[in-house]
Amino acid sequence: MTPEILAEPLSAERFAPFGDVISAGLKQGKDANQGHAVRFDWAARLESSRPTAKPNLVVARCVPQALPLALKLLEQHPGSSQAFMPMSCSSYLVVVAPTLPDASPDLQGLRAFTCSPGQGINYLRGVWHHPIVALDTLAEFAMLVWEDGSAGDCVEHWLDQSIMVVGARRLDA
Repeated sequence: MTPEILAEPLSAERFAPFGDVISAGLKQGKDANQGHAVRFDWAARLESSRPTAKPNLVVARCVPQALPLALKLLEQHPGSSQAFMPMSCSSYLVVVAPTLPDASPDLQGLRAFTCSPGQGINYLRGVWHHPIVALDTLAEFAMLVWEDGSAGDCVEHWLDQSIMVVGARRLDA
């Protein structure tokens, strides 16, 4: 039987062990632009531990995938955080896992989150995660990661057995 996990709505508290939820209003803001805007500083813990890596701002277009979704691999960026900010998106899926002492992903702790258009995410450095998944419609994201073109940019872990993400609950339901 294929193992399954249920996706849950994203919240800053539930996602905290893996990174940051990026959204206006999660912290105290301050006036900006002559009072026509509110600025929320330090929205995510952006970091790089590799002196040769440079910030790479990427725009990614994702074709939607339906649930249930078979997870076949996880990846991590051992030297860099990785932030995704939706530019055009109706909903998307984020899947994360803790790290075991041997540096492999802890599949028993695997979590899946459904995200709305106003929510970005930032994976902390070294967090195991599945590649970002658009759910309902074509989606575009701005993504920030530090890279230098070496194998240390991204490490993949192929799963021995697929794990199904099922029954995502809509945030507006």
